[in-house]
Amino acid sequence: MSSLSSLSSSLSKPTVWHEFSPLASASGAVNLGQGFPNWDPPGFVKQALKDAVDVPGPAVNQYCRSQCHLPLATALADEYKARPSWSHLPIDPLTNIVSSVGCTQVMYCAFRSLLSPGDEVLLLEPAFDIYASQVKLCGGEPRFCSLTTDLSAPLTSNDVFKFDWEKLEAAITEKTRVLVLNTPHNPTGKMFSMPELSRIAEMVEAHPNLLVFSDEVYEHMVYDDASSPHISFATLPGMWDRTLTLSSAGKTFSTTGWKVGWGVGPEHIIKKMTDLQNWVCFSAPSVTQEAIARSLVRARQPYLEYSSFYAWLADDYRRKRAILTEHLASVGLTPISPQGGFFICADSSSITCPDSVYHEPSLSAPQPMPRDWALARHLTQTVKVAAIPPSPFYSPANVAEASHYLRFAFCKTDEELEEAGRRLREHLGAR
Repeated sequence: MSSLSSLSSSLSKPTVWHEFSPLASASGAVNLGQGFPNWDPPGFVKQALKDAVDVPGPAVNQYCRSQCHLPLATALADEYKARPSWSHLPIDPLTNIVSSVGCTQVMYCAFRSLLSPGDEVLLLEPAFDIYASQVKLCGGEPRFCSLTTDLSAPLTSNDVFKFDWEKLEAAITEKTRVLVLNTPHNPTGKMFSMPELSRIAEMVEAHPNLLVFSDEVYEHMVYDDASSPHISFATLPGMWDRTLTLSSAGKTFSTTGWKVGWGVGPEHIIKKMTDLQNWVCFSAPSVTQEAIARSLVRARQPYLEYSSFYAWLADDYRRKRAILTEHLASVGLTPISPQGGFFICADSSSITCPDSVYHEPSLSAPQPMPRDWALARHLTQTVKVAAIPPSPFYSPANVAEASHYLRFAFCKTDEELEEAGRRLREHLGAR
């Protein structure tokens, strides 16, 4: 069997998502596991899609530019240039922007177009599980460097999760082609600070062949902007030419099913991606790109009593973060407050997991079953509140680092968050 066939076989195995979403449904659990908003997009976004379908002529109901539907590329160029930290960068909608079927496919096209067999990609653990699989599919070798944890610090994601700089520097070799950053970070909610990003930029400068993929899909979900703002790595001095910035509409506009993602970067990266995309999907759906182009323009305008839709979005999620944080703390789970994103990692050390759960059949758990996995199954089946075990976000050698954590999503209605709190207190008791 060829190595590619072996890889395809391994990728056919069920994942944590295949296990916990059906388990939550079968158990009647409040699903705080999978990270998608369980409500409709805002009215102006739905209207944008309706209007897009009715644009006269074939422009949005047939193929668009393979690189990116031009109205979306133009709207994105305007969007980024409107940000003070981006205003100095030369963003040309024709040459510096690519769209595809979600951020997932943008990243795949980036890996596939830039990696050669044997190239290494450095991932910061915990890392979203799709990164390592895509690297392998594209002939690369994933390498891992874990963030350290310090629970004696204030219980915020920026303080608890830190870099081991010596370890990170040692992990970069002459074979390292790409470093993947994810800020705001999934699953921890950490926002990489300017001192942290500046030090990473120094490492990039010391390795001329190293590129950075910066996954920023949660960029508008930032809760402590004054003390912990979102910083795009590409805006640091000298990093534009070395960075592909990735984002999408799914999380921002509650349209995960529309699958509109994009990359912004220098022409030498974007052209390789678009050359490949001609042979992958050719182009992303034109009509949803048109709708997101219109939505991006509207999102910067006043919304309700807020200065923009983005300001409302951050405030609404800030409120939901507070609701879930209070519920988790009330039963002895120790929430690590996220500065960004819509996930909370909680220390579950005080919660007892029944021994019997470790011996239950599992579609996808590592063996022996890690504690976080067993506890997530227990909460889902018995407490009727589903969370995601973070161990799939670690490489096999580092799975133990996730043992006392669970990831909870607060991109859910207030009613579901309150019901989850009620069930947690009923089964685990108030502390």
